[in-house]
Amino acid sequence: MRINCFLILFLTVFLSANAQISRLKVFEPDSTDSGFKIVRIKDVKLKYLTRSAKLTDPRTVLNRVKPLSVWHNRFQPTSFWKKVNKFGLNISEVAFVNWNAGGDNSVSALASADFLRNYKFRYLNWNNEAQIRYGLNAQEGRKLRKTDDQIRLSTTLSFRKDTITNWYYSVKANFRTQFSNGYKYPDRENPISRFMAPGYAFVGVGTSYIPPKDKFNLYISPATMKSTFVLDEVLSNQGAFGVEKGKKVFLELGFLITNTWETEIARNVLMNHRLNLYTDYVRSFGNIDVDWELNFNLKVNEFLAANIGTHIIFDDDIKFDEEIAEDDSIINPGVSRIQFKQLLGVGLLYTF
Repeated sequence: MRINCFLILFLTVFLSANAQISRLKVFEPDSTDSGFKIVRIKDVKLKYLTRSAKLTDPRTVLNRVKPLSVWHNRFQPTSFWKKVNKFGLNISEVAFVNWNAGGDNSVSALASADFLRNYKFRYLNWNNEAQIRYGLNAQEGRKLRKTDDQIRLSTTLSFRKDTITNWYYSVKANFRTQFSNGYKYPDRENPISRFMAPGYAFVGVGTSYIPPKDKFNLYISPATMKSTFVLDEVLSNQGAFGVEKGKKVFLELGFLITNTWETEIARNVLMNHRLNLYTDYVRSFGNIDVDWELNFNLKVNEFLAANIGTHIIFDDDIKFDEEIAEDDSIINPGVSRIQFKQLLGVGLLYTF
C-alpha cells in the first residue's frame, strides 16, 4: 500500500515539473540567415489558465462604444499672425424720483470696437489696426447728443536686414474721420463737421523701432504726405480745417513721429499710450500738430472692465472764434486751441 502511494506521488510530481518547465514555441524564426532574422509571433492556446484569468473577445462591439467625455486639443501649426478682437459697451445712468436737490434723468452709452491683425516672421513685420468709437447721451428735456465719434485705420509694413536688430525700414499709412454730423450744441442746424469733413490720411516712409515683445513701437518718418479732406460743400466753401475756399483736398509734406506703448503698470491695470507729432516743411515748419491719447484699462473680471482716458489734439489748421462779416468776409480768422476730451466709464468688454 505504501509502495502504491509512493508511486502515485512520484508520478504527480514528475508530471507537474514537466508542465512548468516546458516552454511554448511561440517565437519562430522566419529566415535562416544569421545576419538578419525576422521573428513572427504565433497565436498559441494556453493549456493551463489561472482562476483569475478572464477571457474576452478582442473584437470591439460597436453598440458598447461610448463617446469621449473630454476632447483633447488638436495639433495646430504655428501661426505668425496675432489676432485681437475687442468689443466694449459702457453705460451710465442717472434717475431721480421726487429728488429734493433736483436733477435731470440721463443715460449715456459708448460703444467701441478694436481689431488687430499683426504678422511677424523673421525679417517682415506687418501691423494692422482698426478702431471704432461712437457715443450718445440722452437727457430729460433735450434731444440726443453725440459724445464720441471716431473711425481710425492704420497699417505699417516693416522690413529689417537681419534677425538681430530691432530697427526696421517701414512704410506707414493711417486714416481718420467720423461717422455722423457734429454740432456746436444747442445749434443743430449748422454742422461744424461731417463724415470726411474732415478726413485725414497720412502716407509716408521711414524707420521703426520694434522690440521683440511688440509692446513698444516708435516710428520716425522724414517724408510723410498729409492729406486733409473736406468733402462737404458748405464746409469747403467756408475754408474749414485749413483747406482753401472751394477746395476739398489740402496736401502737406512734413515730418511725422508716432509712438505706441502698452504695458501693465499694476496687476489688472493696463496702460495704453499713442502719440502722433507732425510738422509741415513748407507752410509752417516747427509748428507741431499733436494727437495724444492715454488710456488706463482696469480689468475687474473676464467681461467687466473700467476705463479712464484722455485725448488731446492740437491742430494749427483748426480755428476757433472765427468772425465773419455779413458779406462773408473774414474779420477775425480765429485762433488755434487745444482740444481736450476726458473719459471715465465702466462696462462690458469682450475679447477673442
